[in-house]
Amino acid sequence: MTPPIAKTVPASATLFNDTRQDPYAWLRNREDPDTIPYLEAENAYTEQVMAPTAALQATLYGEMLGRIQQTDVTVPILRDGYFYYTRTEEGKQYAIYCRKAAPTLDTEQRPSGSGQPEQILLDANLLAQGQSYFRVGNFVVSPDTRLLAYSTDVLGDETYTIRVKDLATGELLEDEIPNTYYSLEWAADSKTFFYCVLDEAKRPYQVFRHQLGTPADTLVHHEEDERFTVEVAKTSSWEFLLINIHSSLTSEVRYIPAADPTAEFTPILPRQQGVEYDVTHHHQHFYVRSNEHAKTFRIMRLPVGGADREEFLPMRPGVTVEHLRAFRDYIAIEERDQGLTQIHLHHFPTGERHRVAFDEAAYHTDVTGNAEYDTNLIRFTYTSLVTPESVFDYDMVTRTRELKKQAPVLGYDAALYASERVHATAPDGTAVPISLVYKKGFEQNGRAPMLLDGYGAYGLSHDPVFKQDRLSLLDRGFVYAIAHIRGGADLGKPWHEDGRMLTKRNTFTDFIACAEHLIAQGYTSSRRLAITGGSAGGLLMGAVLNMRPDLFAAVVTRVPFVDALNTELDATLPLTIGEWEEWGNPAEEQYYWYIKSYAPYENVRAQAYPAMLITAGLNDPRVSYWEPAKWVARLRALKTDSNTLLLKTDMGAGHFGASGRYEHLKQTAFNFAFLLRTLGIA
Repeated sequence: MTPPIAKTVPASATLFNDTRQDPYAWLRNREDPDTIPYLEAENAYTEQVMAPTAALQATLYGEMLGRIQQTDVTVPILRDGYFYYTRTEEGKQYAIYCRKAAPTLDTEQRPSGSGQPEQILLDANLLAQGQSYFRVGNFVVSPDTRLLAYSTDVLGDETYTIRVKDLATGELLEDEIPNTYYSLEWAADSKTFFYCVLDEAKRPYQVFRHQLGTPADTLVHHEEDERFTVEVAKTSSWEFLLINIHSSLTSEVRYIPAADPTAEFTPILPRQQGVEYDVTHHHQHFYVRSNEHAKTFRIMRLPVGGADREEFLPMRPGVTVEHLRAFRDYIAIEERDQGLTQIHLHHFPTGERHRVAFDEAAYHTDVTGNAEYDTNLIRFTYTSLVTPESVFDYDMVTRTRELKKQAPVLGYDAALYASERVHATAPDGTAVPISLVYKKGFEQNGRAPMLLDGYGAYGLSHDPVFKQDRLSLLDRGFVYAIAHIRGGADLGKPWHEDGRMLTKRNTFTDFIACAEHLIAQGYTSSRRLAITGGSAGGLLMGAVLNMRPDLFAAVVTRVPFVDALNTELDATLPLTIGEWEEWGNPAEEQYYWYIKSYAPYENVRAQAYPAMLITAGLNDPRVSYWEPAKWVARLRALKTDSNTLLLKTDMGAGHFGASGRYEHLKQTAFNFAFLLRTLGIA
């Protein structure tokens, strides 16, 4: 079977005296009679090329499945007299959401609820029956613990429908709200909740108040500026409901008392272009994390309903404040220092401050699973490239921690693996960190296969976390590496600023510098180096392939954002307008030419490319399916090599691929089989 050849339809557009030819623009039209057949032909070709790896895929799938404790339960979270948790059962794709009554309200002991009868709140396996895709979005129990508001997506397009369940009877109420997004919060009366809806471009832009049993909901905020999105939240004290309004560069928070749901939402601080802030609440004050006059963020305090601000924690060079959460006597400050996440605790009564200590050279920690305000215990997760995710309860008074659970990885021995952090030097002299993990016994002689991972966008950090499926590569001699390149926030907010808009090319040259360094230091060779990245990390993949295809032997890129210029020129597409603060608006000449200089689709040319596996999702609202499809069509027409080029489109899912846990493992096994086959590893 030969690769599919996409038809070409002459299409051109002129802007800034530049005539752009786009012969594959027709793929944007799902109704074109050739679009779906072309995607299906590419899928059939991919299936045929990969058919000889069927046994290898089965082996890889069996390995990954064999490391999972398929019947498992999460660490319970105490909230309002109940322990909430999810559990999985062997053979079932989705989680079961449960709770048990707490035998005591002594939050300092956090009893497990053992021996109490279990109440199943939601069984996603039952809801998913008959659906090719299923995902739970919101899952919020009312303050009186009697009702559950939840939402589901059955297409993968991230458009959710809200339902309300009576937890005493198990019956669904008549309330049903379509076209909603991820966030939802109850008012204190347990009769009212707030939620967000989407516009035609899939932007969450309106917040509504819903009162149970009423057919008409009340609009409480309409965000007209198309750069901004909205979400609803609640302070950790549960005293205030928030509307968080944010773009890539600017944010605003509005609030009302949770006990007064009909009140008018009031800004905590006025919106200022280029100023980002968010808040937590403690007693009579809001504590505000803000980058106003503070590139790496500072913390201010201001009275609820007041405007007078005072410094609580000034900006510190090199330390970026990322999140805040208030408790009865403490505030937890999540920071990033030298690229590593830290937990900084402030004791309100005494003003004493300390950090939670961690030992590994590269790791990630996250304050999560905290539903109680009146407590001295804080829960956090900890993981590294060799340490499975571990859940700890930390006593902020005694400064001691208790391991509640480490994710079970059957047959895994951490002592057999090692991780390290090295640095490459970018063309402008910047030191770029690289995190690595490998099985002990690895020799730095240039012969090892490597998978180098990258993202570098939106100020999102690519942290060194554990993934059990990666062991199937490490056990076959691979080195796995993460390039902590600019554009992300791996080294704090300035790291993002140095890799966006008119400095975006730093992202790509950083990644190339990392690859060159790893080859020069003998970790791998260009014949053994595979790279991977998804979404905006797919733009990274496309850009570096055009710039230095000789460096790489294989590429796996998931839902890649590769048609950047055409997408950013189309304001009707999801996310486009909001992303102009990340990439620049190409309707302005300087941004047009800059984006065109690196956009992967625009820069495909007649040269040899490495072997490539590219995935797409037909219902993807973030990266439209036609971006990878157009890219593959142009690559097939222009590339001069005979290396494998595969496009695999999931015809029933979106940006995040398959929703079921077993189907996700099969996708990973497929990707790994491609890498092993391409690199010639048995």
